[in-house]
Amino acid sequence: MSKRSRIDRFADTGFYEAPNRKELFLPQSRLALMTGINLILKGLVLAAAMAWKTGWSLVLGFTVSAVLQSIVAPQALREKLGSNHLRPVAIATLAGAASSSCSYASAAIMRTLFKKGAALGPSLAFLVASTNLVLELGVILWLLLGWRFMLAEWLGGLVLIAIMVPLSRAFVSQRLIEAARDHEEAGRGHDHGAMTLSGETWRDRLRDPKALNVIAAAFAMDWRMLWKDLVAGFLIAGMLSAVVPGDLWRTLFLSGLPEGWRVFAEALIGPLVAILTFVCSIGNVPLAATLWGGGVGFVGVLAFLYADLIVLPLIDAYRRYFGLKMALAIAATLYVSMVVAALVMGGVFDLTGLTPKPVAGVQATLATFAFDYSFYLNVIAALLAGWLFWKARPAPMHDHSHHGHTAA
Repeated sequence: MSKRSRIDRFADTGFYEAPNRKELFLPQSRLALMTGINLILKGLVLAAAMAWKTGWSLVLGFTVSAVLQSIVAPQALREKLGSNHLRPVAIATLAGAASSSCSYASAAIMRTLFKKGAALGPSLAFLVASTNLVLELGVILWLLLGWRFMLAEWLGGLVLIAIMVPLSRAFVSQRLIEAARDHEEAGRGHDHGAMTLSGETWRDRLRDPKALNVIAAAFAMDWRMLWKDLVAGFLIAGMLSAVVPGDLWRTLFLSGLPEGWRVFAEALIGPLVAILTFVCSIGNVPLAATLWGGGVGFVGVLAFLYADLIVLPLIDAYRRYFGLKMALAIAATLYVSMVVAALVMGGVFDLTGLTPKPVAGVQATLATFAFDYSFYLNVIAALLAGWLFWKARPAPMHDHSHHGHTAA
């Protein structure tokens, strides 16, 4: 096949318009350069459109998360998570759902809980809930993929935890658990630090004069930890949407297999693809939209979404926190749980008729900018975020010495 015909064939995939008659007379090198530049520009537009559609929901979710992080007492939480029984797991799940959505921050908090005496089951339940059951993740899924994916993410997160806790008891010996607790850490990852307020109840903590400053600090910290992952997620999704044809995604996920085998293969492959993306819980939603638009099945996309906790940088963080054997045990437990949870949710949605229909051209739908609800919500969100960042700025030294907090 000639060089010209290869370029024309790539251009006719549907992700890029074929060259017009005038362009066909351009030199091959110039035509290839123009094709590449247009694809990059299209990828950037798609990335910006995805970020635009979800910007306000991120601010809303991080604000709610910051409030809840600030009023929950961590010491009381650790004291209630000392066994793998139902109640500690439920408490950890609820606490995780009310906590940070940053995978790296969640891993750091999980490390603290575990090393302070929490059992492995509740510690992992907190980890999963804090990345799969949080508000902002559900809202972004609704905006980019529809409410069925949001429901599948939240219900699937609960199923994942229900599978993972007994699996962790089977996969991880008590001897390995004790060795992991005593492991000398090789460096520190992203950490939240102490962000709580004083008071016996959550109402008392909200009345603390420092409440607004502490909440703003938690909000700003989440953004500082997460913005690189979000930018990477949107850019990766935008570029892959522009460059990779749907046939390649379907081939990668073995979508040509008979139905039963195809679903099973997609569930196995989805987490493996996620491992290589290096993107955290919210950052991988745009890429999930790209997979869905490219023809990957419902179960494969769900398995990909669940797998944000086993990307390579996080596995390395587990190694630094707990040692290599424990890191591999955690990764294996999470992987098996994610695959099974995706298969279970796929079966439940199929039986109830809730499985969403593939949406052709989802990228084109996203690449729209208009004066609709997104514009007005983004303006409000930008004002709120700016105010919270202003409140989170370091206080002058004399304010610390006399008042202990900045003026509201």
